[in-house]
Amino acid sequence: MPTSLALIRGAYPDPVRRGRAVALWAVGGAVASAAGPVAGGAASLVSWRIIFFINLPVGALALALLAFTARSPRRRTPFDATGRISAVVAMAALTFAAIEAGSVGPAAPRVWVAALLALGAAVVFVRAQIHADHPMVPLGLLRRPAVMVACSTGFAFMVACYGMVFVFSIYLQQQRGLSPLATGLAFVPMTVLSAFINPLFARAAERYGHRVPIVTGMLLMTTGLTLLAVAPAHTPTWALALLMLPVGMGGPLAMPPTTALLVNSVPAHQTGIASGVFNTSRQLGGALSVAVFGALIADQHTSCPASAPAWPSPP
Repeated sequence: MPTSLALIRGAYPDPVRRGRAVALWAVGGAVASAAGPVAGGAASLVSWRIIFFINLPVGALALALLAFTARSPRRRTPFDATGRISAVVAMAALTFAAIEAGSVGPAAPRVWVAALLALGAAVVFVRAQIHADHPMVPLGLLRRPAVMVACSTGFAFMVACYGMVFVFSIYLQQQRGLSPLATGLAFVPMTVLSAFINPLFARAAERYGHRVPIVTGMLLMTTGLTLLAVAPAHTPTWALALLMLPVGMGGPLAMPPTTALLVNSVPAHQTGIASGVFNTSRQLGGALSVAVFGALIADQHTSCPASAPAWPSPP
């Protein structure tokens, strides 16, 4: 993911053409996130294990296309082992603590140990980035407002998108009794909408700048998630599918200008690093959303109002 954005930066020196290319780049992530339940439901008709092989043909196609791209410039840099190891430990421990808190409760010793390990590793990471001659993430990069806006927006987007898909995939099957395929079809309107409007919304950044589409897109997502949260328990499934549409519109409106803002705000040689930080914030948001919402679902008293029947325990 980071190197793909770096390729775009090198291939399109013109900011306008680069913004359009980034919009097409964002189509892949937006459509894939929304289409995951549909593809998973269809795969379950044969075997759910097929999901682990989906990346093979896609990866083979990407490698074939990569052979036709120009070679990228290279620049030797020392390997920041301390920064890399501490970053991985911090994020892994934080995700583990969130998952286990839902299983055994937040007061469990292993949850506290994991949380303290995450905190300690984070401190080691920050100190390493301050004192290292060649840090993995130069702290000057994080002082750029555009980078922080992009990372915050990407994190919020992934929490909202992954959290909604995860929760409603389980809810529609366990509470509504839908099959995996029928559950996936409930996400089709949002998927189709995301695929068609993503390139169209890319022109909005050219006309109005980055701020207007980013703020509007996040407000649309917030509106859609609020409507889903307050929807009565007897709301028909087709109505829930329609309420997902603002979420499907908000992501394509906000993410291409967010990504373009990031790419345009850093020097060319730091595009890969900035993209790595950006995608790490997105993946961390997705991982934590599944962990936290999964913990809430596991705790039936927390996830269900007193007047509603508890969700059946997962097998």
